[in-house]
Amino acid sequence: MEKPIFTFGCIRQLRFAFCICFLLWFLAYICSDDYATLFPRESGFNLFPLYAETQPNDPCSSRYIYIHDIPTRFNSEILTDCRNLLESADSDMCRAVLNMGLGPHVTRSRGDGALLDSNSWFVTHSHLLEVIFHNRMKQYKCLTNDSSLASAIYVPFYAGLDLGRYLWGFNVSTRDSGAIDLFKWLHEEPEWERMKGRDHFFIAGRTTWDFRSLTNIDRNWGNKLMYLPQAKNVTILSLESSHWIKRDFAIPYPTNFHPSNDDQVIEWQNKMRKQKRKYLFSFVGAPGPKQPDSIRGEIISQCQEAGEKCKWLDCKSSSSGNCDDPSKVVKMFRSSTFCLQPRRDTPTRRSIFDSILAGCIPVFFNMRSAYAQYAWHLPKEYAKYSVVILESDVKHASADIEKTLSAIPEEEVVKKREEVIRLIPNVVYANPSSSSKLETFEDAVDLAIKGVLERVEKLVEEMKEK
Repeated sequence: MEKPIFTFGCIRQLRFAFCICFLLWFLAYICSDDYATLFPRESGFNLFPLYAETQPNDPCSSRYIYIHDIPTRFNSEILTDCRNLLESADSDMCRAVLNMGLGPHVTRSRGDGALLDSNSWFVTHSHLLEVIFHNRMKQYKCLTNDSSLASAIYVPFYAGLDLGRYLWGFNVSTRDSGAIDLFKWLHEEPEWERMKGRDHFFIAGRTTWDFRSLTNIDRNWGNKLMYLPQAKNVTILSLESSHWIKRDFAIPYPTNFHPSNDDQVIEWQNKMRKQKRKYLFSFVGAPGPKQPDSIRGEIISQCQEAGEKCKWLDCKSSSSGNCDDPSKVVKMFRSSTFCLQPRRDTPTRRSIFDSILAGCIPVFFNMRSAYAQYAWHLPKEYAKYSVVILESDVKHASADIEKTLSAIPEEEVVKKREEVIRLIPNVVYANPSSSSKLETFEDAVDLAIKGVLERVEKLVEEMKEK
C-alpha cells in the first residue's frame, strides 16, 4: 500500500511556515511608506500613546512630561497686572512675584533674622504656588518637546491668580471666564484628544473650595472651575482638596525656605536638631472669626493659663509682630516643642508647614487638617510625626492641652521631632533658578510629579481594561 504524499505532520509544518511568512510580511508592511500614509504620526493614532518609542534603558522612560504652550493671557500676562492680583491683600503683590514667585529675600539682621540665610530664605506669599511650581517644572529633568512621548502633560494655568483678581466686585461670568476659555483652548489641541484630558494636570494655588461654586449668584464665593464638564478628567493640584471627590489632590502650602542645594537642607535640619525649645507649646494665629465651631478662643485661653509653658503670637495685634515676617514665625516655632494647628475657615493652614520646617511637632484638632490631605507628602502613619486632640474635646473643655502634651514621654517626643525634621525636604519648594538643584532629596514638586504620574498610569490601565 502506497504511503500518502502529505502526512498530518507535513500539514502542520506548512501551516507553521505560512504563519511565519505572514508575520514577516506584516512587519515589513507596518514599517513601509504605505502604512505611514494610512496612519501618520500627525494624526494622533497610537495604540499605546503614553509610552511610545522610549528607549529600554532611558532613565526618563514613563516619566516624560510635556509642558503645554498655552496663550500667555492664562499665566505670564496675569503677573503684569500684579497690583490687582489679590484685591483684599495688605501685602505688596508686585514684590511677591519677584524671584520667580519666591518673593524678596529675607533681610538678615542681628536679631531674629540672623538664623535665616538670605540665599535660601524668602518672603513668600502662599498664593504664588502656581508661579513657583511653573518655574520649577522648567527645570524638570525629564521634559520633552514631543507630546507623544509624554506620560503626563502640564498645563501652566495660573488658576488661583486668575480668580483672585475677580473675587470681589465682579460677577459670576467674569470669575468663570478664564477657566472656561482655557478649556476651550485645550479641547482644540491634539494632545487633549489622546486621553480626553486624563493625562493633563495643573495647579490651582488656592483651596479647593474657591473653585467649587454651585450657583450663578454674583454675591456667592469663587468660580466653577472644579465643576466644569471639561475638568472632570484633569488632575488638579490645590492647597487643600476635597475628601469626597478625588479629582483634586492637596500639595503643601509654600513656606519661606527655598534651598538651592542639598547642603542647605542638611545644614537647616542639623540646626533644628540642636535647637533648644523653651516652650512646651505655642500658637501662631489670630483669635479667628466668631464661628460656633471655632476653638481658637479656648486654645488661646489655655495657652495664657499655661504661663511660661506656652507662647502666643497674635497675628491680629500689631504689638505682637507681623506674622508675615518669616523671622518672627520661625523664631516662635523653633523655640517650641509642639505647635497648635487649629482650623480656621477651612481645615488646613500654611502654619502646618511652617511648624514642620522649624522641627516643631504639629498638634491637630481636626482629622482633615492633614491626615485626609497631602497623601503624597506626609506619612500615612500620622502618629509618627504629630499629635491629635479632638476639636469636640477642646470645645467642651474636656481636654487640657498642657496636661495632654506634658504626658507624652520624652523618648516619644524625640522620635516625633526627628520624623518632623526628616519631613522638611518633602514640604519645601526648592529654588527654581537654573543654578539650583537638589541631588539626594525630593522636594514638594518632585513628590507631586510622582503622584501625578502614578495617577495617570492607573487611568491608562483603566482605559485599557475598558
